[in-house]
Parts: sequence; structure tokens; C-alpha cells
Amino acid sequence: MKTNLFASLIFGLGAAASTGACAATSPAADCAALIDSQAASGPHTLSLPNLEYMGVEHTTDPAHPQLAEMERRWNAFKPTVAYFEGPKRPLPGTRDEVVRLTGESGFVRYLAARDNVPVVSLEPSPADELAYVSQRFPAEQVALFYTLREAARLRQRQKQTPEQIAAKIDEMLAKIAAMPGFTSPFHTSADVAKAYSRYWTSPANWWDAPQAWFDPLQPSSATGGIFTNDINAASSHFRNVHMVAKLTAAAKQGKTFAAVGRNHVMAQGAALRCALAH
Repeated sequence: MKTNLFASLIFGLGAAASTGACAATSPAADCAALIDSQAASGPHTLSLPNLEYMGVEHTTDPAHPQLAEMERRWNAFKPTVAYFEGPKRPLPGTRDEVVRLTGESGFVRYLAARDNVPVVSLEPSPADELAYVSQRFPAEQVALFYTLREAARLRQRQKQTPEQIAAKIDEMLAKIAAMPGFTSPFHTSADVAKAYSRYWTSPANWWDAPQAWFDPLQPSSATGGIFTNDINAASSHFRNVHMVAKLTAAAKQGKTFAAVGRNHVMAQGAALRCALAH
């Protein structure tokens, strides 16, 4: 599948094959209807039968108090399986290095490795997610969304310079271009810059795209993102449906611990309560 190559590098999740995740793993229709991807309030943590589910702030600060709370809940719950959000980046050696380089998602995997607990990604197939959003938005806008979001992550969470960000994006796009049977919308960060300038004049530089453009709870018209927030909202909904299905199945098999961005927990809470009550 052509989109799979682009998606696997943009998402940083590896070359996962399309699995039809949305259709194959959706929870029962009555419970799935309770997913509210625009939820702006509600509990950030759920303690349900066989499921300890933490909604967290994304952080690379080893001293963030939520990490101590996560470890406390982990130790008390004693899970048999752990689920994490985002890509499975390599874990460095120490606790603090793990958090600085991989955030709270890596910290879940750090705890699991410490206690010899198996870990599983909560993410859908990158190809399936990309196919979902590509049915709803033009290809150039979809490519810009994922590229700019990665640039914002590198700038804000990894504190990389514009030169480092451009080099990382160039490296990613070069890998895509070298793959047979696929034509990428962009080949270099210069192509990203040209596409960016067709939509925005401020910020002047594509690598300065503000984090507000990637808030799924805000419309693009309110942030200046033009389309980025709306694509993120579509992506978040697809991921919420997938996460509810995956966590429901896991919790029916064993003691399941998971930590994700708190917006996901607020969106999924009612659906998970419904699904685990059956």
C-alpha cells in the first residue's frame, strides 16, 4: 500500500502493514457511539475492572509530579500488560534520560521493563490512520500536517534548532523518496517550505508552526491553522475508536495499565465504562 511507506516514517512507528484497524477493532456500536473526541472535561484517570488508565500531560521533565503518581499507581495495580501512546523509540539507560528523550510514554515502558511486564502500542496502523484522514483532506494538507506537527515536537520537546529540525525532516523525506513504488508530496524541507508558504505568512518559518495548530479541541479557524486542527481532530477520533477497542479487549484478558494524553481519556471514558460493563 503506497500510503504505508509515508505514514510509517511520518509517525515514527515502523513499517506496519494496513490491517483495516478501524473496521476490525471497533468496539460495539452502542459503546462506540459514546466516544466524544471533542470532550473538554471529565476525569483524567479511570480505574475500571482490570484497567488502570491515566490521562497525562505530555512532558520531558523528570521532576514532573505526574510521573511519581504514575509509578505509585503502577506499583499498587501490579499490571500484567502495559499500553503506551506514540512511537516505540529506543529507551536510554536511566529513568531521567528516558523521560527527557521519550517523555511519559517512554516512562510507561521503563516501568514495564523494570518489572518484566509486556508492553503493547495503543496506536493504530499508521497506514490505516493516514488512509482515514486522507479520505477527508487533500494530500498536500495531510502531508503538511504530519510534517509540521513533527517539526513542532522537535522544537518544543527536543529543543532542536531550526537547522536540526530541517536536517531531521530532510533525513525523513530522503528515506521516503528512496523507497520504491511511492511518490512523496515532498522530497526535502525546501519543498515543505514552499508548500507552507502557500497557506501561511505567519509565522514566517515552517518550523515555527505553533503548538495551538495541533490542538484537536480547537477549530482551525480559531487558531490560524487553516486545516491542521481539523486534521488532528479526525486523527484523534480514529485513534480514540481504536484505543477503546484495544483496551477493552486487553482488560477482559488481564490487568491492563495505560497512559495517554488526558484528552483521550476524557473522550473515551464513557465508552470504556460501557464496554467493560458488558
